[in-house]
Amino acid sequence: MQYRVINSDGHALEPPGMWERYVPKKFHDRIPRLAKDSAGGDAWEFERGVAPMPIGMVTTPGKRYEEFHWLGSTYETIRSSCYDGKARVEDMLFDGVDAEVLYPSQRTMSYFMNNEDDAFHKAGVDAYNDWVKNEYAEADPKRLFPMFQMPNLGIDVSLAELRRAKQEGYRGVVISRFPSGEPELSDADESFWAEAETLEIPLHIHISLGGGTSRRQGSARAAAAASATAGANLLGGTVGAFGAVMANLIHAGIFDRYPKLKMVGVEVQAGWVPAVLEHWDDRYWRNRTMADCQLKLLPSEYFHRNWLVTFIIDRFGVKNRHDVGVANMMWSTDFPHHGCDWPYTRKVIAEMFDGVPEDEKFRIICGNAMELYGLGND
Repeated sequence: MQYRVINSDGHALEPPGMWERYVPKKFHDRIPRLAKDSAGGDAWEFERGVAPMPIGMVTTPGKRYEEFHWLGSTYETIRSSCYDGKARVEDMLFDGVDAEVLYPSQRTMSYFMNNEDDAFHKAGVDAYNDWVKNEYAEADPKRLFPMFQMPNLGIDVSLAELRRAKQEGYRGVVISRFPSGEPELSDADESFWAEAETLEIPLHIHISLGGGTSRRQGSARAAAAASATAGANLLGGTVGAFGAVMANLIHAGIFDRYPKLKMVGVEVQAGWVPAVLEHWDDRYWRNRTMADCQLKLLPSEYFHRNWLVTFIIDRFGVKNRHDVGVANMMWSTDFPHHGCDWPYTRKVIAEMFDGVPEDEKFRIICGNAMELYGLGND
C-alpha cells in the first residue's frame, strides 16, 4: 500500500436501519429514527416530539455551494459514499485520496452520552463503534481508519474502553467529555492519561471537550433538541472552544507527567496557532508565580511536542507552517460535510500548497498521519 494523500478528518453518516441492527431490541423505542424534515428531506429524530436532525449539510459532496442547505436531502439523492464504505473508497480514489481517518457525528453521540440511562448510553456508543469498524471501514481496512468513540460513564469505564479500543485495533480514540466524567479537568482523569501514554494510543478532541456524567431528568430531551439544531452558526469558527481546552490541559501539567502522550485537535484549523502560542508563553512568564503554575517547558513547547491539529482550507496556516510546526499539521477534507470540496481535492491541495517544498507538503498531507497512526508504505 502506497500512501500519498491522507484525509485526517472525515465522517460517515449512519445508513437507514443501522441503529435497529446494532442496538439491542430493548432500546428500540429510543434509538434515532429516520423522519422527514420540513422540506421533505431525510432527518434523524432523536427524542420523540423534538424536531429531527436534517442531513443536508453533512452530505454535500458533488453539490455547488449555492445548493447547500440543511433541508431537502434524502438518502436517495445524496452520494452513497456518505453512508456506504465501498462507495466511499471509490469516491476517495476518484478524488486522489488514499486513506481517511473517520470521526463520528458529535450531534448523534451527544444524544446518547447526555441520556440519563447509562445502559442506553453505552449501547448507542457501542453500536456506532461496531458499525463503523466492522461494516463501514471493513470495505477497505487499509484505507479507512475509524476512531473509537469513548463513552461518558466515569473513569473505570473509560479505562476499560480505552484498553478495548487498543486491543481491537483502533488507531486512536475520540474523547468528547473528560474521562472521569467530572464537569472539569480533575485528578480523577490522571489514570486515563497515564494509560493512553502506556498504550501509545493518540487521543482526539473533535472541536471541543465537555464534562460531567450527571444527566438530570429531562436532559435527554434537551440534548436531542440541541443535537438537532447544532451547527446553526455555520459562518462562525471553532478555534475559541478548542483553544481553551488545549490551554487547560497544557497548563495543568499533564504533558510534564506524561511526556509521550499524543493529542489531536480535530477540525480546529492551524493559522491561529503561532499567535496563540506567543500569547501563552508571554502570560506564563508573567503570571506563573501568581497562578502557582510551574511547568518544565513553555506552553508552546508542549504544543510542538505533544499536539497535532487538523485543518481543511487554511492558506494562512500553510503559509506560516514553520511557526505552526510542519510536524504539527494534518490536512483534511471533512468529507462528506460542507467543508469538503470533493471531487476537487487535488486542485485544492495544489492551490493551497503552491510553492511549498515537496517534503514539507508530503508531511502535512500524508506523512504526519502515517507516523501518528503507524502506517507504512509497502
